[in-house]
Amino acid sequence: MKAEIYSLEGKTERSLELPACFSDTVRLDLIKRAVLSDESRLYQPKGSFRLAGLQTSANYKGRKEDFGSLKNQGGAKLPREVGSKGHHGKVKRIPSSVKGRRAHPPKPQKILIEEMNPKEYNKALRSAIAATADAKLAKSRGHIFTSKLPMILDNSLESIKKTKQVLDAFEKLGIASDVIKAKDNTKALSGTRHTRSKSRYVPKSVLLVVKDGTVLKAARNLAGVDAVKVSELKVRHLAPGTHPGRLTLFSANAIEELKKL
Repeated sequence: MKAEIYSLEGKTERSLELPACFSDTVRLDLIKRAVLSDESRLYQPKGSFRLAGLQTSANYKGRKEDFGSLKNQGGAKLPREVGSKGHHGKVKRIPSSVKGRRAHPPKPQKILIEEMNPKEYNKALRSAIAATADAKLAKSRGHIFTSKLPMILDNSLESIKKTKQVLDAFEKLGIASDVIKAKDNTKALSGTRHTRSKSRYVPKSVLLVVKDGTVLKAARNLAGVDAVKVSELKVRHLAPGTHPGRLTLFSANAIEELKKL
């Protein structure tokens, strides 16, 4: 399977033999599992303080005949604070009390990461790479492009330093409309969550896969565009939302690295 290598001006330079991973079968089930596994590694463990609601003088008399029990006192036999001169205080400690402990608080020991076998994940990664060469899958994701897939640029792509140069290269390749579409469909998130983490929803656009270079910083300011090293490439980059076929732009050096998969 061969593909053409384009220059930054959009002209065809030469053809290149693609790695074997571009000919793999697209396994939607494996891609979905791999994306969920990648996203689970981004979760942050959370839990409450183990003594929350228990730092109190409240004491519970279990036996009715214990000294200081509330038997025949007209009050509920619950853990109560120790008052002056042995008087009973407010109910504390139990979940139904004011400022008491939570019944089932979140625990930081909970296993959040969804593991996946290395060979199985590698198969999913090869399958997601093969999906980038399928124009039908790319169009089903809503991407706008005119070039033939997969799109490969010469190594001068990695040395780009300006965001405007990246956008100019996209215009020559006929994929600038996809970035403009992502920018136009960016919208603010409703509710209180916008005050906590991200405040906007930005649709995914072009993915740049390079070996290394200054383009990693130059491209990140474009709406929906991601730039990653081929050594750090994950399935979640190629199939956002578990849907494969993302519009991907490879450098020639990145293609050579993919031959090692």
